[in-house]
Amino acid sequence: MIKMLKMFFGFCNKKRKRQFYLAIVLTIIMGICEATKLPAIWYLFKNIFEGTFSLTVVLHSFLIMLIPLMISMVCRYASTMLQCDGGYGSTCEKRIEIAEHLRYVPMGYFNNNSLGYITSVTTNSMEQLSDIATRVVMLVTTGLINTIIVVIVLFFFDYRIGLVALGGVLIFMAFNTIIKSMGKKFAPKKEKADLGILSNTLDYVLGISEVKSYNLYGKYSKRLDDANEYGRKVYQKVELSMIPVQTIQTYITRLIGVAMTIVAILLCIKGENDLATTMTVIIGSYVIYASLDAMGTFNALSKIVERCVTRANEILAIPTMNISGEQYKTKSSDIEFKNVSFSYDKKTIIDNVSLKIKSNSKVAFVGPSGSGKTTICHLMARFWDVQKGSVLLDGKDVKDYNIDSLMENFTFVFQNVYLFNDSIVNNLRMAKENASEEEINNALKLACCDFVYDLPKGVNTIIGEGGSTLSGGELQRLSIARAILKDSKIVILDEATANVDPENEEKLMEAIDHLTKNKTVIMIAHRLKTVRDCDNIFVIDEGKIVQSGKHDKLMEEDGIYKRFVLDRKDAVSWKI
Repeated sequence: MIKMLKMFFGFCNKKRKRQFYLAIVLTIIMGICEATKLPAIWYLFKNIFEGTFSLTVVLHSFLIMLIPLMISMVCRYASTMLQCDGGYGSTCEKRIEIAEHLRYVPMGYFNNNSLGYITSVTTNSMEQLSDIATRVVMLVTTGLINTIIVVIVLFFFDYRIGLVALGGVLIFMAFNTIIKSMGKKFAPKKEKADLGILSNTLDYVLGISEVKSYNLYGKYSKRLDDANEYGRKVYQKVELSMIPVQTIQTYITRLIGVAMTIVAILLCIKGENDLATTMTVIIGSYVIYASLDAMGTFNALSKIVERCVTRANEILAIPTMNISGEQYKTKSSDIEFKNVSFSYDKKTIIDNVSLKIKSNSKVAFVGPSGSGKTTICHLMARFWDVQKGSVLLDGKDVKDYNIDSLMENFTFVFQNVYLFNDSIVNNLRMAKENASEEEINNALKLACCDFVYDLPKGVNTIIGEGGSTLSGGELQRLSIARAILKDSKIVILDEATANVDPENEEKLMEAIDHLTKNKTVIMIAHRLKTVRDCDNIFVIDEGKIVQSGKHDKLMEEDGIYKRFVLDRKDAVSWKI
């Protein structure tokens, strides 16, 4: 339990730690105030049994309890507010911290790790931590502190009863340690079950189009069913294993009270304690029972807190790229690769590539799927760090740039577009936060996004998660409008017109040509009309540049590019 509290406090930042430490101080004051009930009860019983009971005695007893009660109420309110703010604030800040951390993790990490795991940590784990941590920390610490203070007070009444109470609490804590060790034993299987259910559910839902198209219901439904069945078995085994020991723990708390009551009565019969002390001790046993019972109930949830904190820290421990470079404003957008090699794990993707791209030029990367075209473009913007060689922007290694200043130079328009579940205008303003209405309308017009004004709320229309309410072509055009707003020096188009209908493609290309003047334009393309007017075309095959030059020059060579063009012409000439 102490380990859990220490782990959680270490998870919080300085501000949140101060909130929790202050809450604990208030909890100690609350415990002292609660413990004053026992002297007040003793005073009342003593006067009753000695025949000196009067209204004055009642008022004295009432005042002894009232003042601490008022202090306790104020402290409880303040402590609860501090712990709620600290708990919910910490998880909120950790979500942001994890998102910021992942921003600087090499993209290769996401290829080698399950999307389900990251999603599980950032959603389920953080949600559990947000809901459970505050209550666990508050109630466990309150229960522990109240128990300690009551035990100390009992020593003042009779050290023997105090020893019985202390022994019972130690037995309770020892048994609680056993429960926690059992929880740790089951934790890996439970995490595996959680991840399996989440991963297979995501896989099924996100791939539902393919599942329907290829009639894969049986195969993918079985995967999901198997994951759910494995989860059921694990969860059931955990519950059936934990319930007996948790039940024993509950009875231990009751037996502590029984033992205290028996000892108190025996001492009273022997005449070693008066009746007032005996009754007070018996009531004190119930106070200890209530504190331990609450602590035991919520202490079982401390395993969840530990697991959530551990999983979040695992993501935060993922090595990031060195981002502490220089805040550098480029004078040109010259790009140079010097003997660059790059691998995913052991598979070589880029093999000793050297190239130069001049400022304000238009170049294209052409080649078979998987040849390394997109990877080369990602290396320019330092989505990954190269293993060998160097990538230069304006004569300076991209590793020497502050990552944010580096990204200011690049605008990407990907083939697979993702827009957030927000309004169109907010999605566009991700590129330029203070963009005016005129700038937004101009960008939409140049990107052929006239469809926006036919939507129910125009640019304020919410487009759903991933832009689910729009067609592929509409999404692509909105992403180009966003790129237009960013207005960076280098524009990388990854099959930017792939999902645009023929009626709008020509206008869209004209808009891109107009808006990319005095910019470096890099295209990843398969269409002849997209690349034939480029200043330079790089032909990539198996991670190497096998040809380069303008269209006419490459057509004179007997190579991949010429075969690529002729194959496309043959494909276009086919008619039904």
